[in-house]
Amino acid sequence: MLEGARYGTLTLRAASMRGGSARYRGEPRRDALLAVRFGIGDSALVLVAVASGQPAAPGAHRVARELCEWIAAAVGRNQARLTEDIHTANRGALSSGLHRLTDRAYGRLRAGATVRGLAPADHTASVRCLLLPAHPACRTRVFFGVGDGGLFRLRDGVWQDLEPAGGERDTVGGPVLGYGGGRPPAQQPSQPPQPPQPPYAQADPSSAAPSTPDPDPDPDSDPAPAHGPFRFRASVARPGDTLLLCSAGLAEPLRGEAALADRLAERWDTAEAPGLAAFLADAQTGVKGYADDRTAAAVWEA
Repeated sequence: MLEGARYGTLTLRAASMRGGSARYRGEPRRDALLAVRFGIGDSALVLVAVASGQPAAPGAHRVARELCEWIAAAVGRNQARLTEDIHTANRGALSSGLHRLTDRAYGRLRAGATVRGLAPADHTASVRCLLLPAHPACRTRVFFGVGDGGLFRLRDGVWQDLEPAGGERDTVGGPVLGYGGGRPPAQQPSQPPQPPQPPYAQADPSSAAPSTPDPDPDPDSDPAPAHGPFRFRASVARPGDTLLLCSAGLAEPLRGEAALADRLAERWDTAEAPGLAAFLADAQTGVKGYADDRTAAAVWEA
């Protein structure tokens, strides 16, 4: 699967491919990739979601796809507020709101596992997402997700591992220098204090009264997802940066094999993003001992 787009100062290239092990066994690709734009013009928000189903679990590819679609639907419902929070560098609202949004998606997976008589640990997936504002004056890039994979930045020819580490449930991994470099908030007249707003998943009236019942048996609960802690990071891109979001099938060899890291750094440390065919060829560079599915989404900053 291939995706490509250009908005404002960023160019997106993304690819998802079946690994050698799955091809050998005749199994479907467990990785899912979804790239979608909400809104138009400078107010648009681009979401890239990457998910990986559990190995050997029944319907793992469908679980990964559903998780991407549920998160995308929630982002779409709350696009206006998310975009404003990114532009104004409202990191606290972004972290708590995206955490809530992600937990509700995992609640739907737990409910689905119960209906199917499956263990929640088998009916789940890793997911990691990027939120990319299209406005050329806003360079803030927001990452959030749960589970295995990688977040890397190629700057001045050197890979930096940005993966938020640790077991905290919120705001893991602080912002890099320069966070908040997007559009300044518009000057507002003095107003009386307003009550705090609920998280994104409940702030939109359309999500408060969905057309179909929410299968999460307790939407107010906030249990840790079965696949690991919530991870969040907001950073500001510089011209010339390349930001890479990937599934574990690429993150593991990129961390463990210097030859692959050097090759991709040489290929992708360019002012212009490669074409889709060239990006696919680079992303599927073989490494002995690694045969899992691979999904990679890279953003070039003009």
